[in-house]
Amino acid sequence: MSETEVKISRREQILQAVVHMLEANPGGKITTANIAKTVGVSEAALYRHFPSKAKMFEGLIEFIEDAIFSRTSRILQDFPQADVRCEKTITLVLSFAEKNPGMCRLLAGDALVGETDRLRQRIHQSLYYEYSYHWFALRASELQLACLESLGILQALASCTVNFDEY
Repeated sequence: MSETEVKISRREQILQAVVHMLEANPGGKITTANIAKTVGVSEAALYRHFPSKAKMFEGLIEFIEDAIFSRTSRILQDFPQADVRCEKTITLVLSFAEKNPGMCRLLAGDALVGETDRLRQRIHQSLYYEYSYHWFALRASELQLACLESLGILQALASCTVNFDEY
């Protein structure tokens, strides 16, 4: 295995550890010491792959943008009917939220408490872009407006990590 493949693999390990920590400890603070311990490396080794904890979060934000936003763009391109677009987008967002509760903490911003304002602004800009993109793509009819309201509600729901099986 080449040195580049090892670095990519370790980088992914670090990001997966952060996601696991977000899921396992809702409301808990994530520290580089805890990340390093979870991955099984020193803090110095983390910094070989990410210059800061903020860059780790940015890596996860990029994953979210790619996972959700690029797929919603495809939905809008592939399906001209507003009701089908809404159904597919809602299904996508709910599926993502169900499979990625740690990522939802990041979207909601609670995982970024105490982090740099730049990260919260990045999340806000991403969500604003996504909502605006749908607004312009779906703005023509009442059905489309109802769908947009649903998307706004889904954004709020996606930020919650409630496990209804526990109730």
